[in-house]
Amino acid sequence: MPCGSGCCGGPKEPVPTINPNLEEKDDGCGDDSCSPDRPVNNDGFTSGAVPQDNPREGIAGKQSEDEDIAPRDDCYAPKPIADVTCVKGCCSKPVSQPPKAPANSSDAPPCCEGKASPCCDATCIERLALRECKSGDSVLPKTEPGSTSECHRGRDGRACDEHSQKARRRYQDKLEAIGCICRALIALGQESCCKPTNRAPRKTFRSSRATSCGSSIDSCCAPKSPICSSTDKASCADGCCGGPKLEEFVETVEEVFPKVPGHVDPEKGLAGREHVILSVSGMTCTGCETKLKRTIGKLDSVLNLKTSLVLARAEFDLDPRTVSAGDVIKHLERTTEFKYERVTNQGSSLDLIPPSDPISFVKGQWPDGVTDVRLVDKKIIRVDYDAKICGARHLLDKGWDVPMQLAPVRADPTLDAGSRHVRHLALMTLLSAIFTIPVLVLAWAPLPERETAYGSASLALATIVQVVIAGPFYPKAFKDLIFSRTVELDMLIVLSTSAAYIFSVVSFGYLVAGNPLSTGQFFETSTLLVTLIMVGRFFAALARQKAAESISIRALQTKTALVIDEARVEKAIDARLLQYGDVFKVVPDTQIPTDGTVISGHSEVDESMITGESTPVEKQPKSAVIAGSINCSGTLTVRLTRLPGDNTISTIASMVDEAKLSKPKIQDIADRVASYFVPVVVTLTIITFIIWIAVGVAVRNQSGSEATIQAITYAITVLIVSCPCAIGLAVPMVIVIASGVAAQHGVIFKSADSIEVAYKTTDMVFDKTGTLTRGELSVSQEEYFADDAEVAKSLLLGLVGGIKHPVSTAIATHLKTSGVSASSVADPQALAGKGVEGRCSGQTLRAGNSRWLGLSSHPTVQSVLSQGLTAFCFTTDGTLNAVYGLEDSLRPDSLATVSKLHEAGVSVHILSGDDDGAVRAVASQLQIPDTKVRSRCTPADKQAYIRTLLESSTTSNAKNRKPVVVFCGDGTNDAVALAQATIGIHMSTGTDVAKSAADVILMRPSLSGILTMIAVSKLAIHRIAFNFAWSFVYNLFAILLGAGAFVHARIPPEFAGLGELVSVLPVIAAAVALRWRKI
Repeated sequence: MPCGSGCCGGPKEPVPTINPNLEEKDDGCGDDSCSPDRPVNNDGFTSGAVPQDNPREGIAGKQSEDEDIAPRDDCYAPKPIADVTCVKGCCSKPVSQPPKAPANSSDAPPCCEGKASPCCDATCIERLALRECKSGDSVLPKTEPGSTSECHRGRDGRACDEHSQKARRRYQDKLEAIGCICRALIALGQESCCKPTNRAPRKTFRSSRATSCGSSIDSCCAPKSPICSSTDKASCADGCCGGPKLEEFVETVEEVFPKVPGHVDPEKGLAGREHVILSVSGMTCTGCETKLKRTIGKLDSVLNLKTSLVLARAEFDLDPRTVSAGDVIKHLERTTEFKYERVTNQGSSLDLIPPSDPISFVKGQWPDGVTDVRLVDKKIIRVDYDAKICGARHLLDKGWDVPMQLAPVRADPTLDAGSRHVRHLALMTLLSAIFTIPVLVLAWAPLPERETAYGSASLALATIVQVVIAGPFYPKAFKDLIFSRTVELDMLIVLSTSAAYIFSVVSFGYLVAGNPLSTGQFFETSTLLVTLIMVGRFFAALARQKAAESISIRALQTKTALVIDEARVEKAIDARLLQYGDVFKVVPDTQIPTDGTVISGHSEVDESMITGESTPVEKQPKSAVIAGSINCSGTLTVRLTRLPGDNTISTIASMVDEAKLSKPKIQDIADRVASYFVPVVVTLTIITFIIWIAVGVAVRNQSGSEATIQAITYAITVLIVSCPCAIGLAVPMVIVIASGVAAQHGVIFKSADSIEVAYKTTDMVFDKTGTLTRGELSVSQEEYFADDAEVAKSLLLGLVGGIKHPVSTAIATHLKTSGVSASSVADPQALAGKGVEGRCSGQTLRAGNSRWLGLSSHPTVQSVLSQGLTAFCFTTDGTLNAVYGLEDSLRPDSLATVSKLHEAGVSVHILSGDDDGAVRAVASQLQIPDTKVRSRCTPADKQAYIRTLLESSTTSNAKNRKPVVVFCGDGTNDAVALAQATIGIHMSTGTDVAKSAADVILMRPSLSGILTMIAVSKLAIHRIAFNFAWSFVYNLFAILLGAGAFVHARIPPEFAGLGELVSVLPVIAAAVALRWRKI
């Protein structure tokens, strides 16, 4: 058929009418871009096109639906090389080129040509639902009576739940039966559901009503077709009349297919940085963490490396164009002897038990929407999938040809590796004890004299302990030396246990030869040493694990949910099987499984475990509920809005984990000390060995062999009893517990640096609206100057209705309450520190503060300001239409918080963009001097003020200390100030922009969180100081006792293995004690 633009003339033959019969072959274009009546949406997509990203595409980057882009369907994607075999009929028909048959079947529509069957999948249904949701057409049945769901017209890029459900009911059977929905749609005269592929910028392919085929540029069309008339060339866009300019076309190709460096492997994709999270099993001490950091740090493709011994975790950004995450894991396992498992934090995942060999499912074909399948153990596979494409229950029951079984619930993935490591240590410790006890009995019990027999038995048992239990230390120690070029604690264990074991073997050889040494064998020394080392490591690892689990935020999530299906039947399911579109029921005294919106029922919900507020919150239809909160009295029916893996609890837990992984500057000191620890201990061991040989020979008149044996026992003790783990754990253990305790009190530290410096706060700077005040402004005065006040109100509501700033929200609420209907205003934009601007019917509309609009001297504005109100003005083309006076109220705890800050010697300031009268009224109530108050501040003014504070010096106790400026705000206009301050604090009710710039987030709408932040910081630093002091005292006295510096007191070498336990447990106990401190 012709292109439809009118430039190519009519068809030579009448265009055949599409027959609704699905079996009839359609030789028409099939390309909807060529229809002159095809509507084009404001977002640049033709009606029904849904911008989605294909997870299997290697093209980097993600384009949002708001970008300046146009869709590119499979059937009208631009190709840089002309093809004379055009078969679509939308352009000039090529000479003597017979039509080609579809690749798969004779009745496949053109948009599905060349695609493997089935050519459609579940994503097609979602796109159809979104098409109807956006257009508001009645193709799908309307919402059923009694439903409380409201269609949001696809504004968030997804269809509403009602449209999604109806689309699935309408098309799922067709999809499963024939694998293609396009034929049915095209037969009914509707658009294809095929997913657009790589999208080109709209600027290259603009279309209008007159040139509706402009989006279809078929490279097979010959330029300057003789069929086209010269008068229509300007409107032709199908490529046959010249098409786009060469430069414009090249630019488009480069944007869609970016240039790739020559060294890049194309099979590894074109993505940018890939964030990799690894769960590490096998780290036992700070030396292990140091080895891991050095090994990963040597890789050129790795950036932003973070590791944590306490969390048994490593995170880094990887360039997948040079090396894959799998290659990195294999390299690390080879060089470090640790076990690694990748943790997925994007999308959703399920642990499934296949009915047959799991490997065949990993290597076989994956269902649509599945992004990765990997083995967890011999029976379980982990499936990562895009929950927007396929649901968990659908994946479990129908994803594969055979149904899967849901695996048992596993622990928090961030703690799972630590749990496995603790279990492994427990097993190895038990085995070591089983083999060691007989050796101790043979050595210490009063048994008959049978030295050779007992020695043989002891040799066999000690060899098992040395090989099976202590054996894993050897490859770790030597790989440290070879790959990392470091000598860590494992090397000390290898040297000491090997020395004791080898000496005992030599002594036993002399015994068998009939020339026993005077010292005899001490197999009990090597075996007991290994066993006590394992005991110490087991209890230290157990204490670390329990400490991390005690403040795990993810443990707040419930394991089950009561889902209501389409037939209104209630069914209890595993919460992991929740999927988009679900409606679940929450009965009294139960936890809410995930975030959602109430659609029916009334109740009160206890959200104290999330917000810290003890007073239950009333919930009614359209109220939001939070995962982990407890329903009190009533029954609620809730529509799911976020899956369990991406709900509020998961978000908070991720931010807390980020803080746990970060390292404060004081950790650098600890790491530096620990790096010198082992070489110093080895040096002291050599010195001890030499001194005791000299003492034995010169002072005690011992033979050389006797003096050497005695010196060896002292040297072994020095090697083992010293422990750098207490130094290495002094900081991270406290940071982990402190960040968890703060989170339980509603304060989220995003980095450990904030914990380190918060207690040093010298200046506390507040924003006013929404921070010191509730941010719930109300209109107390209004005056109109327009000829038609109702028209002015309608225009103003249209301008500010979609703006989230507290002032705009208050005005919009006031107008809606008055029954005003909003006018259509084009492209309203919020200007930080000024107001809102938009256009309507050629007029420029502005609403904001009086300074920006140049109305500060207006009598009405002056009257409003003199009353301590916030003035809000509305103009049309510079003409004043209305003036509003708004008032706000202080938060209940603002005065108490500011008073306590004053008592602590902290200087309090107010920076606000509000009018001077309103700001100073608040400052007066809080007893803040006028010299520390600034009003009418732009974001740049706030930044400059904070910079001035940072550059000044504060005198305290006759000592100059560097200022620590803390800024607390909630709005987008505060983002610059939040980033400029030493610590930026974001109120939970603020914007996402401000949240991203902040260092600390207050989950409760309460300023008391600032006092909590300072208190937690102070307690944490005190604990860190105690840990450093204990580490120093322990190692000093342990080494002196082990070296025999005290003549009548020493540590026997067989008990030196308890050193790690004695040194580490107090450090862990001091950190865990934070949980019981009153804050």
